Amino acid sequence: QVQLVESGGGLVQPGGSLTLSCAASGRTFSRYIMGWFRQAPGKEREFVCRISGSGISTDYTDSVNGRFTISRDNAKNTVYLQMNNLQPEDTAIYYCAASNRWIRGDKGYDYWGQGTQVTVSS
Repeated sequence: QVQLVESGGGLVQPGGSLTLSCAASGRTFSRYIMGWFRQAPGKEREFVCRISGSGISTDYTDSVNGRFTISRDNAKNTVYLQMNNLQPEDTAIYYCAASNRWIRGDKGYDYWGQGTQVTVSS
């Protein structure tokens, strides 16, 4: 069982940066593939990025590739999402999730945080 708690959301101007954190409970954090997802108003939840248990492998959806960076600190049971050059279309609730599989689909993730709001607006 893994419990996830996101933090770091907020209001930022276009072109700005924000770092989200996701703290996990449990001793087996390093075994899980961690993903970030987001859901904008009126839209379905979408995959943003994922990172392997070791942190060596990462994968990003095209719209954030080159702007967002996912990382993890297994000693702190925490995964991060560094977001640069944020744009209004990045406005959404951001969720972290844990999976035992290297998969993009949200149905493949077993544990979810409560989400944190990111708003990009001038």
